[in-house]
Amino acid sequence: MHVVRDIKMTEQNSKSNWQPSAAIATLKKRAQLIRSIREFFYRKDVLEVDTPALSHATVTDQHLHSFCTRFDNPMSPNTTELFLQTSPEFAMKRLLCAGSGSIYQICKSFRNEEAGRFHNPEFTMLEWYRVGYEHHGLMTEVDELIQLILKTEPAERMTYQQAFLQHLNCDPLTASLDELRALASRYGYQDIAANESSKDTLMMLLFSQHIEPHIGQDRPCLVYEFPASQAALAKISKDNPLVAERFELYFKGIELANGFHELSDAKEQFRRFEHDNQTRLSQGLQSMPLDKNLIAALEHGLPECAGVALGIDRLLMLALNCDSIDQVTAFEHNRA
Repeated sequence: MHVVRDIKMTEQNSKSNWQPSAAIATLKKRAQLIRSIREFFYRKDVLEVDTPALSHATVTDQHLHSFCTRFDNPMSPNTTELFLQTSPEFAMKRLLCAGSGSIYQICKSFRNEEAGRFHNPEFTMLEWYRVGYEHHGLMTEVDELIQLILKTEPAERMTYQQAFLQHLNCDPLTASLDELRALASRYGYQDIAANESSKDTLMMLLFSQHIEPHIGQDRPCLVYEFPASQAALAKISKDNPLVAERFELYFKGIELANGFHELSDAKEQFRRFEHDNQTRLSQGLQSMPLDKNLIAALEHGLPECAGVALGIDRLLMLALNCDSIDQVTAFEHNRA
């Protein structure tokens, strides 16, 4: 009887799964909003580009997980391992090094992570780079775009340090591992804190659970000057070596964007990639192939610039008052 019931449920699901997860009316509004974004960059004379979704290398960040596939080249006896890109960042920076000038891209990105209200393994990303900008100038432009699309008031700005002090009474730039463990335990994360040796992991946990829900509720909030240990691909501040010239944008409990005053030092970028891979191995994760083309491009020379990645689907959720990413996506992963 259970087998018959399971077969009937499968048949029912297959009969409904052909339908889009988003309403057609919503998809029409989605198209209009994406057109508005393109017009925003057209007016600013920012070039739209298109880079590969597949690459021979991928990100080394231990918090990001790439999809991997194999290319059976009929001209070669060996298969080639390729990765679906978690963002178009590396390829776009190669274009910048080649002299493209300011550029943007709206594309599919892929992350082998959770699926849920704010996540789908395949999602749409807006990424752009402004030559001659530093992170504060780009924050202003991000705010301009958000005001256009979401009709918001100008964004609030606060440093990462200010956010921690205001909401957790803790200075993240000077707190020791033991202090962060004690703080995490106070909020009910004793099991995690007891075995965690990374200050950044604890800070990210505390930030996501006890700061994000309280910022950017009435108007967007730009958080900047992240700890230098969380620099990723951003420059370290010359004024304060404890912080990186990185920012993130939050609105109504959603992280919308992540931006950097871009690191241009090829040797430092290579060192960070290698450090990431060492961290991955220490955590039982596989090391990732380094993007040697990006390093070669940085050696050639990256112009002074700032860049940002913004989740289009999350932005549209807010613009269209939807509760889930599925409602603004033609076919979420279960229907793909």
